[in-house]
Amino acid sequence: MNILEAVLLGAVEGFTEFLPVSSTGHLTILEKLLGYQIDAPDITAFTAIIQVGAVMATLLYLRMDIIRIIKAWFGGLFKAENRGTLDYRFSWAVILGSVPIAIIGLLFKDQIETTLRSLWFVGSALIVWSFVMWFADRAATQVRHEADVTWKDTLIIGITQCLALIPGVSRSGATMSAGLLRDLDRVTVTRLSFFLSIPALTAATALQVITEFDNISNGVGWVNTLVATVVSFIVAYFAVNWLLKFVAKHSYTVFIVYRLILGTVVLALVATNTISAT
Repeated sequence: MNILEAVLLGAVEGFTEFLPVSSTGHLTILEKLLGYQIDAPDITAFTAIIQVGAVMATLLYLRMDIIRIIKAWFGGLFKAENRGTLDYRFSWAVILGSVPIAIIGLLFKDQIETTLRSLWFVGSALIVWSFVMWFADRAATQVRHEADVTWKDTLIIGITQCLALIPGVSRSGATMSAGLLRDLDRVTVTRLSFFLSIPALTAATALQVITEFDNISNGVGWVNTLVATVVSFIVAYFAVNWLLKFVAKHSYTVFIVYRLILGTVVLALVATNTISAT
């Protein structure tokens, strides 16, 4: 990998991480087009690690909300009278919603990094989940807002988030769809998706750094990995801001159409042996 490729991959990660189009799916497709073995240990680790750039962008963008929620959580832990606040309940909701993907991610780590990296899975997931998003976008009443979020909502959303371990589904697409089907409004489910991304992506990055350090060193290299992470951070910061403004006024139709087109193209390329599936 050279620096220009690292910059390109970092930019794609940063732009697509919070859009409901699957950042891992896009990175997998682009890595294949660049000639990489997409299920190689260093490539799968690189793909996971550079996501932390998007996490840092989220932390920066939502820093005041995060600080307030953390204070509420600690305040409620030590004083019973503080446990009735919205921020305290929201903090536990985010923690609870983050547990399912941690368990499933560890249990099926090998399959996620090998079998599910096939472009057959990526293309199919892009198409299939598009129909789920379409149904959720049109069935949602959006009568509930951030103040109405409960632990049951985030547990259901957290369980659905596990499906995003399949490249092509999209973590944002999964959480947003589940939230809409719980009748939460688009801005609320988008913000909640941002909050749920922090523990999920941070844990994934830490695990890959610890277990795949040597593979990164001997493969794509840590310089390229760090460059891609920094680029991901910069691009993701602006993407977060844009997405919140976009979903306040628009449906997910443009993302659904894009997913259908991309998934169809990927499957056609693999089916005609224009590119291999792994």
